Amino acid sequence: MDTPNSMPERSGISVFSGGTAANSLVDVFNKIIEKRNCRLNYIIPISDNGGSSSELIRFVGGPSVGDIRSRLVRLIPNHEGDEERTALKTLFEYRLCRDPLKARAEWLDIVEARHLLWTFISSPKRELIRSVLNTLNLEIVKRTRPTSSFNFAEASIGNMFLTGARIFSGSFESAIYLLAMICSIPPSISVLPAINSNFTHHISAGLTNGTHITGQVAISHPSAPTALPDDQSSLSHPIPGFDYNNEDANLPGSLPALRRQHIAFSKEDDDNDDLPARIERVWYINPYGHEIWPVANPKVIDALRQSRTVIYSIGSLYTSIIPSIILRGVGQAIAEQGVRHRVLILNSKNDRETGPKKEALSAKEFIEAIARAAGDGANGEVRRFVSHLIYLEGEGVPKVDVGQLEKEGIKCVKVAGRWVGEGRGRGLRYDELELARALEEIVDEE
Repeated sequence: MDTPNSMPERSGISVFSGGTAANSLVDVFNKIIEKRNCRLNYIIPISDNGGSSSELIRFVGGPSVGDIRSRLVRLIPNHEGDEERTALKTLFEYRLCRDPLKARAEWLDIVEARHLLWTFISSPKRELIRSVLNTLNLEIVKRTRPTSSFNFAEASIGNMFLTGARIFSGSFESAIYLLAMICSIPPSISVLPAINSNFTHHISAGLTNGTHITGQVAISHPSAPTALPDDQSSLSHPIPGFDYNNEDANLPGSLPALRRQHIAFSKEDDDNDDLPARIERVWYINPYGHEIWPVANPKVIDALRQSRTVIYSIGSLYTSIIPSIILRGVGQAIAEQGVRHRVLILNSKNDRETGPKKEALSAKEFIEAIARAAGDGANGEVRRFVSHLIYLEGEGVPKVDVGQLEKEGIKCVKVAGRWVGEGRGRGLRYDELELARALEEIVDEE
C-alpha cells in the first residue's frame, strides 16, 4: 500500500503523435507494452482542418476526427481468418469516390445497407454502425439548404461514424469509446484527444518574419494561398465557391480562412512551396482569430502522470506534436520527476514546417522547439522535456550534433534505417526491429 508520502510506481508509456506518419510505428509500440504488461496512451491533436474532416467541420461543426480515426483503425488487431475484423477495418478506412454526385449515391448505399462493404460484418454490428451513420445523415439533411449542401466527395466513413456517434451521444469521448469497442481494440491502449471537446479548435503559426498563418492546412500542406486578408468582402476575387450569406455550422464572423473546404490537398513535400521563414510559435485561436489557451483533456494529464516514458513520435513537428504540448498543464506533467524518459524519435527528413530547405532545423532545434512549447525552453533546461534522441543517419536527415547534445545531458541513440519506395516517394525509414530494440533499452534504463 502506498504511504501518504510515496508515489505509485509508474509503468505506462504515452506517445505524442499525429495520425498518418506515426501509424507506421504502432507495431513497435505494441510489442514494447506486451513485453512489459503496461498501458499505452496515444495523445493526438484535434486541430487538423484538412481532408474530409474540413467538410464535416464546415457543415456540422465539432472537433477534427481524422487523426483519431486513423489511429483507432490502425490499432484493430490482425487475426488471420477473422473476416469481420478485416471488413470493419476496410469499412472505417473507406473513402467515397471523388465525384460528389456519385459519392452521395454511394453514401446512401452504405447507410441503407446495400453496399458490398457490409458483406462480412455481422448483423448486430452492422445495425449499430448504420444507426450511427443514419444519425449523421439526418443531421446533414436537416442542415441542407438550396444554397448550401454537404460535399460527400472523398468522405471517410470512419470520420462520418465518429461524427455521427458524437452527435448521437453528445460526447466526443463516448464516440471514441464506441469505435474502439466495435473494433475490439485492447483495453490496455487508449487513444486520447488532446482536447476533449464538442467544438472545433484551430491553430495559427507565427513566422520569424512577422507573418501569421491561419489553420493547420495552410501551415503544413496548403491547397490555396497561405495568407488571406481579414475582409473578404473587399476582395475583387473572394474565396472561390464560398457564399458568405449561407447558413453554416460556424459562428457569425468566423474567419473565412477557417470556413473553406480543404477536401483535396497534397501532403507530399515536393508539391508544397517552402514557408517564407521559419515557424517561431504555434498557438490556438478562437473562430475570430484571437489567441486562446485551452486546457488539456484531463485524461491526458492523468495518462502523463501515470507514465514512466513519454515519446514524441515521428510526424509534423508544429502541427502533430506541438499542438498537444502547448495545452495548459501538459508541459508541467511531462517535466514531473516521475517521468523517467522523454524520448524524441527524430524525423527522417525535414518538411515544409521545419524548413525552408536552405535553413532546415537541426535535431537541437527540434528539441528546443519542444521545450519552448512546453514552457521552459528559454531557460535552457531542455532536458526536462527531452532526455533521449533517437535518430537516423543518411541523406536528408536533420543534422545531429551528438557531442553538443550530450553536453546538455541528452543521450543520443543512432538506429539503422532502410530505404523504401521509388522515385519521388523514395525515403529513409526506421528499421522497426532496431527501433523497438532501442526503445526497449531506453524504457528499461534506471
